[in-house]
Amino acid sequence: MKISKRGRYGIRLLIDLAENRHSDHVTLTSAATRQSISARYLEQVAIILRRAGFIRSIKGASGGYTLAKSVEEIVIGDVLRVLEGDMLIADPPPDGSSKFQRCIWRTVYEPLNRRIAEIIDSETLASLIGTVEADSCMYFI
Repeated sequence: MKISKRGRYGIRLLIDLAENRHSDHVTLTSAATRQSISARYLEQVAIILRRAGFIRSIKGASGGYTLAKSVEEIVIGDVLRVLEGDMLIADPPPDGSSKFQRCIWRTVYEPLNRRIAEIIDSETLASLIGTVEADSCMYFI
């Protein structure tokens, strides 16, 4: 499983909106510039996130986007599933599969699927926002 640009950029857009949530709105152009992302591609991602209820748009010449939910309510797993589809390493074996296929599923793929779900469903947008230290993945709020 590999998370596509759509998933990565969607998370980055939400982090940008969260870090700038105290302003009225954020334009996609400014978010794209800060995140070094194509504004055109970010527009496509924003449409998906808006339809899913994670962000809302503000119309008009000075419009933009803002979060539609609190940072504590936005679960990273939910966002990735909207942008990527299911987050499974492998689907369960179909009926009539061999004992070997079922065994591999039970011992390898099912635990991997469960662990991935545990990780992405335990993180909220609130846990990702903040500043990052140089050479570290640790975020501080």
